[in-house]
Amino acid sequence: MDYIVTTSPHTHGNNSVAAVMRQVLYALIPGALVSSWFFGWGVLINLVLASVTAFGAEAIMLRLRQRPVRPFLFDYSALVTACLLALALPPLVPWWMVVLATGFAIVFAKQLYGGLGNNPFNPAMVSYAVLLVSFPAEMSRWPSPADIAEHSPTFLDSFSFIFNEHSWDGSLDIAAFTGATPLDSVKTGLAQKLTLGDIQKQSLFSTWVAHGWQWVNLAFLVGGVWLLYKKIITWHIPVGMLSALVLLSSIFYFLDNSLYSSPLFHLFSGASMLGAFFIATDPVSAATSNKGRFIYAFGIGVFVYVIRTWGGYPDGIAFAVLLMNMAAPAIDNLTQPRLFGR
Repeated sequence: MDYIVTTSPHTHGNNSVAAVMRQVLYALIPGALVSSWFFGWGVLINLVLASVTAFGAEAIMLRLRQRPVRPFLFDYSALVTACLLALALPPLVPWWMVVLATGFAIVFAKQLYGGLGNNPFNPAMVSYAVLLVSFPAEMSRWPSPADIAEHSPTFLDSFSFIFNEHSWDGSLDIAAFTGATPLDSVKTGLAQKLTLGDIQKQSLFSTWVAHGWQWVNLAFLVGGVWLLYKKIITWHIPVGMLSALVLLSSIFYFLDNSLYSSPLFHLFSGASMLGAFFIATDPVSAATSNKGRFIYAFGIGVFVYVIRTWGGYPDGIAFAVLLMNMAAPAIDNLTQPRLFGR
């Protein structure tokens, strides 16, 4: 009997790396615009600085590694890393910190591991953690939201603060319109033996979370829903991380609501939505099986709550993601689906 061997009827996806990265960039637009509305021109300036640095560092490293520049440069992975890092940084950090962090992310956390697909850690979070440990004062200096700020820096003032560390005409001091984030205010207030009720009487806090921050998180949530709709990501990581955050915060809030913040506060302050939909979902450094993704993300949510509540930093997204990046290979090994026939 003769057998005719033909090609298998493999399914083909429509998504290339560049197409996926473009969708991620589109989904970041609402959060970037709302962030710039509440926190000023520095958000957009940081985005430009980080993007230019990322393209430059990527091109140089590809040349040094004797790889073709154009195909890898225009898969937009470096641009996504730059945008995530720029949106996570305080809007008025000195320009050299943005350039240093972006270059470090591309060179050390991505290209030296072999480029896209080989990096074990999320490059943006590696750089963010390095800056947070090295320059804690600058990394905690956030502008007050525009709706409660006494002074809102103009574009020229923001540009001048970033490049010269003083306002355009010298009339504004950066301390006049910068301060702690809601998470930082809560942590500092509790350390001073204040109750949450006393802390939340500050002008920074609104009726349900905090001025500006809830709208930024909602904007990133909208972008995340877009990624789910376009099937760029699956629900396992966002739901896993946010469910852990809600579960732990609900338990402790129920035990003592004068010391522990509500689940709503944890969901819509800090970088919760940015972390759940854009950072933790990095396909290279995250777990790969559906069960593994949920476990991986649940662990991130647990670490975020622990660091926020008892750790030394107000928001634990970066450290939580990096810790679970280390655990991702083991999680994958334990959660791979059984092969057909076994």
